Amino acid sequence: MGLKDKSTILTDSNNRIANVIRKGLLHAVGIEADDLRKKPLIAIANSHSELTAGHSHLATLGQKVKAGILMAGGQAVEFNVPAPCDGMGMGNDGMRYILAQRDLIADIVETHVRSQRFDAVVMIASCDKINPGMMMAAARLDLPAIYLAGGPNLYDVRLKGKFANSIEGTDYQDRDTKRSTISCATCGACEVMGTANTFQCLAEVMGICLPGSSNVPAAHSDKLLYARLTGERIVEMVREGLNFRRILTKEAMLNAVKMNMAIGGSTNAILHLPAIAKSADLDLPLSVFEEASRQVPTLLAVAPNGPWGIADLWAAGGMPAVIKTMASDLDLNCLTVMGRPLAEVAEAARVLDPRVIPPRDKPHRKDGGIAVLTGNLAPEGAVIKQSAVKPELLRFEGPARIFESEDAAVEAIEGGRIEDGDVVVMRYMGPKGAPGMPEMLSITSLIKHHNINAALVTDGRFSGGTSGPCVGHIAPEAYAGGPIAALQDGDRILIDVPNRAVSVALDEATLARRLQGVVRVENPVPTGFLRLYRKYVSSASRGAILE
Repeated sequence: MGLKDKSTILTDSNNRIANVIRKGLLHAVGIEADDLRKKPLIAIANSHSELTAGHSHLATLGQKVKAGILMAGGQAVEFNVPAPCDGMGMGNDGMRYILAQRDLIADIVETHVRSQRFDAVVMIASCDKINPGMMMAAARLDLPAIYLAGGPNLYDVRLKGKFANSIEGTDYQDRDTKRSTISCATCGACEVMGTANTFQCLAEVMGICLPGSSNVPAAHSDKLLYARLTGERIVEMVREGLNFRRILTKEAMLNAVKMNMAIGGSTNAILHLPAIAKSADLDLPLSVFEEASRQVPTLLAVAPNGPWGIADLWAAGGMPAVIKTMASDLDLNCLTVMGRPLAEVAEAARVLDPRVIPPRDKPHRKDGGIAVLTGNLAPEGAVIKQSAVKPELLRFEGPARIFESEDAAVEAIEGGRIEDGDVVVMRYMGPKGAPGMPEMLSITSLIKHHNINAALVTDGRFSGGTSGPCVGHIAPEAYAGGPIAALQDGDRILIDVPNRAVSVALDEATLARRLQGVVRVENPVPTGFLRLYRKYVSSASRGAILE
C-alpha cells in the first residue's frame, strides 16, 4: 500500500500487549486487525451540523466518501469538528468566537489525526472558518489529503416569479423579493462570493480538490458523485505517496492570491491564506496581495460585486473555466490531487457563458478584487474589497464617528445620527481587542439598508458579502496601541483606494501625544479559550494566527 506507515503501528508495534489491546478495541467498532494490515486507514474530517445551512447535508456526503474509500480498498473512519455559522453570531457576542474557531478546528483535526495514526484525511466543509481551518490542518499533517466542498446553496429568489437573472438585492424594489435574495432555499453555503465560496473556489486553483467539484450546488446529484470519487482518489493518493505539501507549494499559494483577486473574493482571504501558508512553513506577506491587486483584474461579477451567483458560475463552466481564462496569470505547473499539473485542468475546461466568465481582456473591473491600504492610520496595513465599491466612492473623506461597541453603533445608525459623508469608526474589534476580530456585517448591512452614503473603518473584519467603502483589518489594532486608538469624533479621515491610502488629518506629533494619553479598553472575556486566544493571537496583518 505504498506509504501506509502511520497506521501500521496500530497492529504491528513492538509492544505485543498494546497490539492485543488495540485488536480488541478495533474489533469493537467492526474493524479486524488482519484486514487493517492490508488497507490504509483514512480519516474523514466532517463538519456536518444540523444548525448550519452550509453543513446540514454533509453527513450524506460523508457516507458517499466512505463508500468510495471502501470501493478503492481503504478503511474509512469519520469524525466531526465544529461548524460555526457567521450569520448566527452576527450582531451578538457569539461573533467573537467565530474566527477563533478556525484555529481550534485546525488543532482538532491535526491532533486527532496524529493521535489515532491515520494514513490520510478527507476534509468535508463548506463555510467561512471551517474551510481554512481544515486546510491549515492538512498543511501541518503533510499526509495525502483532499478537500471536498459542500457546495453553494440556491437563494429563494431563484424560485420566485420575479427572478430577474440577479441574486443581488439592490436589483429588486419590493420588500419580499429583496428578502428572498438573502433567504436560503436549499442546503449549502450562501450563494454570494463570501468567504465560504471564496475558499471553495480557491481550493480548485490550489489543486487540493477534485477539479470541477467545488461549485456544484449542494443540492445537485453531481455533488454525491464527486464525494464518492473523492473517496476513491484519496486511497490512490496513499498508494502514490502524494502528500499535501507536494500540492500546496508557494507557487500554489500565489495562484490562490491571484485568483482571489480575479473572482472578487473575500477580504478574509488576507487572514486565511497567510495562515494556511504558515501551516505549510511558507510565508505570504501582505505585499503579495497588493502586487496581485495591481496585476490581476476582477474577472467575475458575482454578488456582491455584480448580479451573478455561484450557481451561475458553475453553469458557466465553474472554476476550471476561470482557471483557463486566467491561465496567463497562473503557474500551471503546480500539481493537483490528481497527480497531474493544473495545466490539464485548464486544457479540459470550457467557458459555457461568457456573460458570467468573460474573457480576461473584458473583465468586470480592470483592478483586482481587494486593495491593501497603508497610511498613518494603518502603518501595518488595512484591506478593502474595492470590487464591491462604486467607482465614485473609491476616494472618500469625512468626519470620524467613533464607536467602541457594536450596540452603540447600531443605536446611532437606527437613530438617524449617522449621515451621508460620515466615517463610522469601529475600534477595539481586532484579534486581541474584541477579542476574536468579529465581523462588522450587521453594521455595513444597516448602513446599506438605510441608504446612508457613509464609510466604515475598523480593526475588525468584514464578511465577503460586504460592499461599499469599508476598510477593515486596520493594523496595529487599537488594543495593541495602533493609531486608530487615538482618533476622536470629528477627525477628518481619508480613504483613497486608487493611491492605496487610509489616513487621518493629524500630524505625527499630535498622534503620538494622543496615543500617550489613551486608556486601553479591556473588553471582558469569560473564562476559557478566548483568554488564551487574546494572549497568543498575532496581528491581522500576519493572518491573526496563534503564535
